[in-house]
Amino acid sequence: MGSISIWHWLIVLLIVVLVFGTKKLKNIGSDLGGAVKGFKDGMKDGAQSAEPPAPPPQQVTAQKTTTDANTVDVEAKTKS
Repeated sequence: MGSISIWHWLIVLLIVVLVFGTKKLKNIGSDLGGAVKGFKDGMKDGAQSAEPPAPPPQQVTAQKTTTDANTVDVEAKTKS
């Protein structure tokens, strides 16, 4: 009672074909196949042309060589 037999699937398939039509289903299938192929090609191209990441920029370190008590030492950081 709980399982779906082959007859149930055939009835569902018949209803889907009647609602959408064979031409519409064929177009949907070819569009889906083209999308999957494009995705695979994109993944293949992305893996081949991947460049190693650039090294991070060097950090500026503060040196405690100032003798004036009124001097404020700060680091300038760029916004990335």
